[in-house]
Amino acid sequence: MEGIRVAAQKGSSIAARKKPGKVPARRIRRLRRAELPVDTVDLARFLIGKVLVHDLPEGRVAGRIVETEAYVVGDAAGHAYRGETPRNRSLFLERGHAYVYFIYGSWYCVNVSGETPGVGAGVLLRALEPLTGIETMQRLRGTLKPLDLARGPGRLAQALGIDRREDGMDLCKPGPLWLGAFPGPDVQIGRSVRIGLTREAHRVLRFYALGSPFVSGPKGLCT
Repeated sequence: MEGIRVAAQKGSSIAARKKPGKVPARRIRRLRRAELPVDTVDLARFLIGKVLVHDLPEGRVAGRIVETEAYVVGDAAGHAYRGETPRNRSLFLERGHAYVYFIYGSWYCVNVSGETPGVGAGVLLRALEPLTGIETMQRLRGTLKPLDLARGPGRLAQALGIDRREDGMDLCKPGPLWLGAFPGPDVQIGRSVRIGLTREAHRVLRFYALGSPFVSGPKGLCT
């Protein structure tokens, strides 16, 4: 399905380049919870162009979010569909908390809770453009290729050193894992069906930065 151009939002221009950008740490400000939409679909769109930051003992790693997927209330493809469990409880926290899960026996995936407390839904972070701590990301990923550092949800978590220890963290309060923003031009956002699903596969709930080479998935979904 072709990407659908939607309204631009404030963020940063994401040109069709293959080299990561660099943003001074002092320019990234922490997002306040009041800035996050109280709706999972709106949050998935809002997060395009924002920054995910992880302050590790060896230094800061951060990347601009260029691709997300919304998993809404009542979504049969979402982890919250069958109700709250010890494993998915972070999805039921107030919007802006991390939900981290392990998949395929080898990868972690990072999500952001998207609703009011007690309502299960979230946004999967699918891809980042590396901005800060690129050498650390290369070491964690075992590759020097910029495009392969955080393109795809499993690579994203590995590049930022995220695992189940970060599950449940508040991304809007002081802490090592947080959401940020920095000044810049508008981001043009595309929209398509989600990737790799067998249930609810028709729903157009994937958002991505138009023209970014750091976006994952088939090229036909990113036109």
